[in-house]
Order: sequence, then structure tokens, then C-alpha cells
Amino acid sequence: MSVQERKERERAGRERLIVATARELAEQQGWDAVTTRLLAERIEYSQPVLYSHFRGKREIIGAVALEGAAEMAATLRAAASAADGPRARVTTLARAYLDFAERNPAVYDAMFQLDGGLAFAKEDTPEPLKDAFAALVESLGEVAGDGVHPALFTEVFWAALHGLATLTRAGRLPPGDSERRVDLLVDRLAMV
Repeated sequence: MSVQERKERERAGRERLIVATARELAEQQGWDAVTTRLLAERIEYSQPVLYSHFRGKREIIGAVALEGAAEMAATLRAAASAADGPRARVTTLARAYLDFAERNPAVYDAMFQLDGGLAFAKEDTPEPLKDAFAALVESLGEVAGDGVHPALFTEVFWAALHGLATLTRAGRLPPGDSERRVDLLVDRLAMV
């Protein structure tokens, strides 16, 4: 291995450490607790080293969001592939999405609530975000209905899931009815 390859590997390792530490800290204490000073202390590198990887917290949030999007895509695909038939796929997909949001609140916030400097629904949208949306389209496209563009239907269904995830986390919906909400969403919106 050349010196350059070793340096690139070490740099990538430091970057993964920064992202993992930010994510862990955010899951434990919330994003307000994630500061470049605290991250530098936790990873045992100086702040200038941290800044050599990320220009600031915004870029770190973006890196966590991209990692989360890749994880979400894999989670959604695994859930959908284990289900048999359109209704089961859509129901399982919806539950997997809501479970992901509940199990990973800081990552979910990085993906959809906080400014990570990422472009959504644009030509320069990063690939992990496109892939997470594609994971939704793969199952939802088959139930979009005649004359309905699959991506448009997916946007509406995703918006409903996001609303359920956000309102549930905020304590705005009565607990205990999540299964019924998913069933209603699938029955009425996906009509399967």
C-alpha cells in the first residue's frame, strides 16, 4: 500500500468516526448537544482536524442524513421483499418507515428536519437520497392507480408517513393507534 493510499484510508476512517460520534451524541442528547468542540474532544482530535473533514455542523448533519438515507433504503427494501402481495408490501413498507423514524430520531431529524445542506428533489440530489425515495417508489408505484404517476403518488404517501412519524414523535397523536393509522392509510390512499 502506498503512503497516499494509507493517508486516504486514515482520512476516511476519521470521517466515519466523526459521523458516528455525531450520530451517537445526537441520539443520546439531541442535535443541540452536537458541537464541533465536543466532537473534537470525543474523537480525540483537534477542531482543525475536524474542520479539515467538515466545514461545520451543517455538513456533519448532511453526512449523517446521507448515511441514514442509505440505511432507510436498505430497511425499506428488506421489509418490502419479505411481504407477499401489494397490500402486504405497502403495509410492511409503511410500518418499516415509521419504525425507522422511531428507532432513529436524530438520524430522521438530520434527514428531514434539519439543514444538512442537501438538495432534495433536484438534479444534484445526492444518490443516497434518490435511492431512499426509489425504495419507496418500488413498492408504492405498483399501487398508484391508473393514470397516476408513481413518483407523484409516492410523494403523497411519503408525506403522509412523514406526518405520522413527526406527529407521533411530538406526542400530538394519541398513543396506541399506530397500526390502525397505517391500515387506514393503506386502505384509503393506496386502496389495496
